[in-house]
Amino acid sequence: MRSRCVTRYVAGLVAILAISGIFGVVEGWSQSASSPGTEIFPALEQWKSAIIAGDVSALKQLYSTSPAVLVVTKKGHEDADADVGFWIGLKPRSMKLDVVQSMASDPGTNKFVVQVEIRSAGSSGDETVYVTAGQVWQQQGEQWRLIAIKRTGPAHLKQPVSTSKKIYPPEADARAEIKEAKEKAAKLHKQVLLVFGANWCYDCHVLDLAFQRPDLAPVLSGNYEVVHVDVGRGDKNQDLMQQYQVPMKGGIPGLAVLGSDGKLLYSQKNGEFENARNLTPEALLEFLNKWKPKTP
Repeated sequence: MRSRCVTRYVAGLVAILAISGIFGVVEGWSQSASSPGTEIFPALEQWKSAIIAGDVSALKQLYSTSPAVLVVTKKGHEDADADVGFWIGLKPRSMKLDVVQSMASDPGTNKFVVQVEIRSAGSSGDETVYVTAGQVWQQQGEQWRLIAIKRTGPAHLKQPVSTSKKIYPPEADARAEIKEAKEKAAKLHKQVLLVFGANWCYDCHVLDLAFQRPDLAPVLSGNYEVVHVDVGRGDKNQDLMQQYQVPMKGGIPGLAVLGSDGKLLYSQKNGEFENARNLTPEALLEFLNKWKPKTP
């Protein structure tokens, strides 16, 4: 009976960790982003240190065996060995850990959503990857241990932990905004970048966050007038998607580039940006450089 109760308890905790998009937002949790000088939960520090050191034994000590830790990924359920192997396999040279959401609901239990930035040793040199994980920690004697985990795989772009930002104002007049962008582009010798999407779309938020990166933002702002076009649930601005040859069936976000003269230069037809979460910053930079105005 106790075993079944524990199983239901852990399953309930994992349900709490149901995160939107690719495990984006934990419903009902308080936002609690860490900042320089903020003390992080000691067990999280131990977890981070063990990963950086590549210490398999120390890392495994932080996983519960009774009840056995429950690990949920896009591939399904995994065990502690698989999760330890995942983190050690990233071969981190350095690791930045941000607690973006936290909740201590029961005595002896802490829940976190952490965003991890890892600079790892890749085959072609150092590379940076991002992982978001929901974790449930339980105090077992004098040691805190992980009893439930839900995490993403490694991504080359930082993944948003909230989709609350209103990238696509529902009341916006898209036609008027495109007209204004064309006029500005003509005066400033820029292109117009149309981004078709919706606030519910996780990958639209991934792309928006990527465009704020220090290596991408100057290229974007210096060469493009950007217009976000809200497509709702496929029931808004469909005439504009047709006009600029970005089919809704290709998924969103969907991009189109107009020249300073308003001529259509590029339109997304095959969902090239639909899975923005799987893109690399290098691919986005290549795209922006390819379609920016040619130097006179």
